[in-house]
Amino acid sequence: MNLLDRALAPLFPHMVAERLKARHVIQAFEAADVTRTHKAKRETRSANGALQNTAKSMRDQCRALDENHDIVTGLFDRLEERVVGGPGISVEPIPLDYAGAVHLEFAAAIKAQWSEWSLAPETSGELSRPQMERLVCRTWLRDGEALAQELMGNVAGYQHSHAVPYSLELLEPDFLPWGKHDEAQGIVQGIERNAWRRVRAYHLLKKHPGDALGYSLSQDTKRVPVEQMIHVAYRKRIGQNRGQPLLHAVITRLADIKDYEESERVAARISAALAMYIKKGSPDDYVAPKETSQRTFQMAPGMVIDTLLPGEEVGMIKSDRPNPFLEGFRNGQLKAVASGTRVGYSSLSRSYDGSYSSQRQELVEAQLGYDQLQHDFIDYWCRRVYRDWLRLAILSGVIKVPPDVDPRTIYGAIYQGPVMPWINPVHEANAWDILVKAGFSDEAEVARARQRNPQELKRSREAEIKTNRDKGLVFSSDAYHQFYGKNQTDEQKKRQAADAAKGVDHVDE
Repeated sequence: MNLLDRALAPLFPHMVAERLKARHVIQAFEAADVTRTHKAKRETRSANGALQNTAKSMRDQCRALDENHDIVTGLFDRLEERVVGGPGISVEPIPLDYAGAVHLEFAAAIKAQWSEWSLAPETSGELSRPQMERLVCRTWLRDGEALAQELMGNVAGYQHSHAVPYSLELLEPDFLPWGKHDEAQGIVQGIERNAWRRVRAYHLLKKHPGDALGYSLSQDTKRVPVEQMIHVAYRKRIGQNRGQPLLHAVITRLADIKDYEESERVAARISAALAMYIKKGSPDDYVAPKETSQRTFQMAPGMVIDTLLPGEEVGMIKSDRPNPFLEGFRNGQLKAVASGTRVGYSSLSRSYDGSYSSQRQELVEAQLGYDQLQHDFIDYWCRRVYRDWLRLAILSGVIKVPPDVDPRTIYGAIYQGPVMPWINPVHEANAWDILVKAGFSDEAEVARARQRNPQELKRSREAEIKTNRDKGLVFSSDAYHQFYGKNQTDEQKKRQAADAAKGVDHVDE
């Protein structure tokens, strides 16, 4: 209330009240006001409070949709392909020597052992590393989180499947109970934290609460230190303890799409069955049939029905299915689903009928969402797994660290997931060629853009070129023939003969 309002309040209280009301209307945000058409729903609970009573229901609904809804199954399949991919997240070790150069021999030794461990990295021995990563990624995005217990060194009752004593026990988030709370010990929703919210341990159920043998009422838990647990969570708010499903904002829309499509399918099936009726006319014209059996007509092209009784007329039930507006409505709903799940609309609907420019624009924008999920998965899962595995490999003596390796760079690596596919390979290959020649890129970056390991690519090229030269095969990919071809000078021939005598290749500049 300003000075004028204070002065007028004793004399004209109603006028001052109207002035204050008008000022409030002018100054307030319309979005903050509750009106007949705007409910202004609010969320005042903390991140943990908002999920406490809703996360399990959303998780169960997402699982049911993944099992029964073709659109949702395709959505998670696409996310698996674009976040992890068929070969999984590749790891390219880049340990350095004291001069700052990549120690190729040590990197090759790490890569060889990593490839061997990748054949059976988890405790059951049923999944390879790429299969394991795709399953963990799907669980993370569908359920909101995924868990894995690290088995390191000698573990009672367990035999590691490989030389490096490191294995992973994959666990569904059901093992982490939402109802496990103890403020005295800092336990909230099964996770134990210190005063600074740093995780100290996880309290896991000993049995899956939804075991196939019947619902388990046992709430016995075991405390697993954070050093032995990996928790991958999809978080949306600061201070959020547990993860929430990727589909949290579109669950209702997806369920409605499924119900609507099912109703349209049933209506189309009914309409597809040709049905006729006989109009009896007025009651005065009606003559009761002598026979009580059901009357039928044999349908044939050009047929004439002359067996109708007086006052009868043949009519046909009108069929207005399939609904011509179904596809447009469905596509509009799928666009809304795509915008809430980081998935491209064309990939979700499997519709690629746009122009080249629109398809490329959508691919570029969708790739940004895939890349973000990919980086989150690498940070949560891949980097932790690789570093812990390498530490155990070195401690167990499976991998020996050369004395000329800088110990600060032992765990250095490049993590590479699926990259954006080339829409026009010729144009994009020319662009890379220009960048490399101009010095704004290098061969390693081009190889990684094609999802290849640069060192493996060089070794493959080296073996290929050697085989071609030994067999006298000439290809444009080998610049050797540009110098030792038909137009050799005498000096080049002499150098070639000298190099051949030494057993080395030489290329004139």
